[in-house]
Amino acid sequence: MRWRTTFGVLRLLTATVCLGALIHRLFWGLSSNTVAGDNFFAYLTVQSNCALVVLLLIGGVLALVRETDPRWFTIALALVLTWTITAGLAFALIVWQAGLRGIRIDVPWSDQLLHFWLPACTALAWGLTPGHRHVTWWVVPGCLAFPVLWGLVTLWRGPSIGWYPYYFLDPRQVSGPPEFVVTCAAALAIFALVATAVVGVSRMPSPWAPLARRRRAMTRQARYDGSSDGMNGVSDTSAATTAS
Repeated sequence: MRWRTTFGVLRLLTATVCLGALIHRLFWGLSSNTVAGDNFFAYLTVQSNCALVVLLLIGGVLALVRETDPRWFTIALALVLTWTITAGLAFALIVWQAGLRGIRIDVPWSDQLLHFWLPACTALAWGLTPGHRHVTWWVVPGCLAFPVLWGLVTLWRGPSIGWYPYYFLDPRQVSGPPEFVVTCAAALAIFALVATAVVGVSRMPSPWAPLARRRRAMTRQARYDGSSDGMNGVSDTSAATTAS
């Protein structure tokens, strides 16, 4: 329970840091006076990190009051981690390609936190947090529902505002339908691969399993010793009554 308490506090701190980064990124974007700044919540990264803040707050409380996470929470966290990690990988790829093309992309500290540091830390915590449940493999195809729906809404909304959050969704910035289809398929494949890794890690033996088994053994031994003492007390009392 002590380790669960520690991870509970870490979850709450991470949620606070993530929220602070989102707020900074919001006002940093608004100060740019651009269409992108005005459409802050249109980014998949922002939406997935908002969900991460909510889940980490819930998970922090759960870790403080329970020895194990409920199955629904573990599945929800697996989905959100898949989205945030994939969004970070996609952003890194976009920044890298922009650098190759000589295109400048400003990356404030909040973007670095949201796209790189937080996904890396939460991915590490996913494998180390005690009290995890095994995640079903249905998470792999299930994780695609949100990016597909987000993409459809983005494609429907893009022409009306003349802006898309990512270049590969903009018909003006791709060579044609083949490049669009291939790029979107590659993005969905990355989501599926990340989800596969997340599920696989959840099904590995927990590094805390030996400690948990030792704690349960000590608890059973303490109960056995207590019951034995009780039986000895009863026997002593009976013997004293017979002797008298």
